[in-house]
Amino acid sequence: MVLPVHVVFFFFFLFLYHVLSLSSASSECPRSFYCGNLGEFWFPFTTAEHKDCGMLAIHGCEDFNSTKTVYFFSGKQKFPVTYINSFHKIVYVRDTDLQRRLENNSCDAFCCNITLPPSSPMGQFQIFLTITLYRCNNSNLQVSPPKQFLNYKGCAKSRNETIYFRTQDQDDPSPSLAACPRVRLPASPAIFLSGDPFKFITPEFVVYIQLSNDCQRCLDGGGLCRVNGTGEFFCSRSKVMADKRRALKLRLLIGFGVGLGILVLTLAIIFRGCKQRQKNALSHVRLRSINQHRNEPDPDSGRLFLGVPIFSYKELQDATNNFDPSNKLGDGGFGSVYYGKLQDEREVAVKHLFHHNYKRVEQFMTEVEILTRLRHKNLVSLYGCTSRQSHELLLVYEYIPNGTLASHLRGHSANPTLLTWPTRIKIAIETASALAYLHASGIIHRDVKTNNILLDNNFCVKVADFGLSRLFPDDVSHVSTAPQGTPGYLDPEYHFCFRLTNKSDVYSFGVVLMELISLMPAVDMGRNKDEITLANLAMRKIQRSEFEELVDPCLRIEKDSEVKKKVVAVGELAFQCLQINNEMRPSIDEVLDVLRKIESCKEDDENAREDSEDGGAVISKNEAEIQARPVTSINFDKAKLFKLPSSPNNMIEKWRNGKVDQAKLFSV
Repeated sequence: MVLPVHVVFFFFFLFLYHVLSLSSASSECPRSFYCGNLGEFWFPFTTAEHKDCGMLAIHGCEDFNSTKTVYFFSGKQKFPVTYINSFHKIVYVRDTDLQRRLENNSCDAFCCNITLPPSSPMGQFQIFLTITLYRCNNSNLQVSPPKQFLNYKGCAKSRNETIYFRTQDQDDPSPSLAACPRVRLPASPAIFLSGDPFKFITPEFVVYIQLSNDCQRCLDGGGLCRVNGTGEFFCSRSKVMADKRRALKLRLLIGFGVGLGILVLTLAIIFRGCKQRQKNALSHVRLRSINQHRNEPDPDSGRLFLGVPIFSYKELQDATNNFDPSNKLGDGGFGSVYYGKLQDEREVAVKHLFHHNYKRVEQFMTEVEILTRLRHKNLVSLYGCTSRQSHELLLVYEYIPNGTLASHLRGHSANPTLLTWPTRIKIAIETASALAYLHASGIIHRDVKTNNILLDNNFCVKVADFGLSRLFPDDVSHVSTAPQGTPGYLDPEYHFCFRLTNKSDVYSFGVVLMELISLMPAVDMGRNKDEITLANLAMRKIQRSEFEELVDPCLRIEKDSEVKKKVVAVGELAFQCLQINNEMRPSIDEVLDVLRKIESCKEDDENAREDSEDGGAVISKNEAEIQARPVTSINFDKAKLFKLPSSPNNMIEKWRNGKVDQAKLFSV
């Protein structure tokens, strides 16, 4: 059987030769371009020397270390380029003139619209995030603007103007502002947190290229998008390209024909000599297989591989009643989960993974070994998995009987009377404790959400799916984009910049905290456009001093000042976790420490009062002010937040006064 293998290799190299010879031929436009420190990119981007090969030419590619630039507005505006992503068709550019004006606090920064290249039949250019400013002359403005508009009066002295804006742009201006000149400028996400345009107008912005349907179909068909001299689109399939395709088809046919002919001839030669021997060998194998099945137990049952318990597929099939749909506990991003009962009476949850690619079985088993070593009272225990010989990939976990936190907040198990405030903060602390243990073990969960927080009959937390992101870092995702996670819980910085850190789990945990406070879902399409996600809704309510509107009425904070103080403190902590820039978020260890202090706040206060009555304690002036201050709205001060049981103060006001470096806060 050696000769056919050689024949297969001959055919493979023959085919490879034809493909390589075809790809080495000259073409009108290169498939990709190299541009110094920007690396490799392709259509719709191109270089200055091949400007007809794309929609946007990058200049300066011939010098590795030189500043790369693009030209907008018919070549009159030049912008430095900091990053290109051809797959997502985005380019990061910087407006140096706008940057200089912003750094000098010059109101000239708001004089002119940002201008993009004009649309073409190949596609159009868009800025990822913009805002419209209404520059109203103070002497001419006759009607007060709507309440939802914010105003900035910092340009009143130099230009006699008040600048009005709202965080959500609209196509039609308010009637009262219709007469004011409008300027559209790029903005950073700080727009939701600041009333000062100098803090959220950004000189560095993201330009996205949206290809036209004709161009996309042309590219999918192997053509090249072009625009002729009259400005009309056409799909370039030149004679050279057509000849190449015909040559490729011919070579493929010849290659397949020659290879198949040689293979058939070789098989015919060896068939007679090997026929009888193969027949005898097959009979022997069948007989041995029958004897093994009759006299030997399942080879996988009770085995260990690298210290990991191995379950046979049949054992798990029997435990779940052949994966009966009535035993199905639910579906997740990685697979379906079934209830099962093993022969030793252990109740288990069997996860049937969607992707069972065994290209790296040894690596998979090593990862499972790591996960089985993780032992924490608030993590679901991984009992084992199926072997590499199994035709299905199954993971076996301990069974948690009381369902998910999501089901108790809003699902079929929802009962607000059971979710008292002590129970909710206990759930938050135990979840944070599990995440802190994972981070200390070098594992980022990447999918922290209420559906992955299980509860036992005593409402003790068991965090699930904590290792699957480690086993499948790239192949499995809840969403079609590169970042992995669930909408509503996904870290914005991870989503837009593809930078995953343990602070991504902190952001998701901040959403969980807000769910515990409000019982609202992380995503609700029935809410206003800018408040669909609970994170955005919470940030807006906090900014407007409307936090109490988020609090679950069942907590009855209006009648229990102690619970009210703790709910507000947890809301303040969630606010810190939901910061857009991950450097502004606390670590999960800090979050856990703060939650524990909040939970023990009442006990500490009682001890302090007893000591005061006995003359054994002195309350500082600052502490006395904190205890006396009524809780009417949320204000924030990160420095004080992590010194609970005091109450934080004035974070939003500090941002509005410019004391926080917004450029660093929202830098990409």
